[in-house]
Amino acid sequence: MRLKRDTVAGGAFVGLGAALWASSGDLPVGSLAMPGAGMVPMIAIGLVMVLGGVLLVRGTAGPSLSADHWSDADHAIRVVVATAIATALYTRLGFLITVPLLLFGLVGLVERRNIVAAAAFSIGVTAVAWLLFAMLLKTPLPPVPWS
Repeated sequence: MRLKRDTVAGGAFVGLGAALWASSGDLPVGSLAMPGAGMVPMIAIGLVMVLGGVLLVRGTAGPSLSADHWSDADHAIRVVVATAIATALYTRLGFLITVPLLLFGLVGLVERRNIVAAAAFSIGVTAVAWLLFAMLLKTPLPPVPWS
């Protein structure tokens, strides 16, 4: 039996969803009349699992896993490593330092775009996100270390 790409991806989404579901019991789900903070994440995890299950069942018609070319794997690894580093530094360096560094690293270094445009993009997106979440929605974001 040959493994199919969609079957492997569907199984991965179901497994990841099950792991997230099992580990996300910290937030209260509440009820439909009074939803808690964990309601939307649980719905999202459930949808990921259901759609992963559909992909798992229907994935037998797709191309085989061995037909994939892995020529872009180094690019994917660079994105995953940059995101993992940013995740590790997020609470230490704060939102206003980590997010523009991540975006600049992804756009300017990984994607090899114009450095000035990458800097403007990373600062602009960070400013808009900070204004939206910190100012408008009053969401507490990790502060910079010296504040």
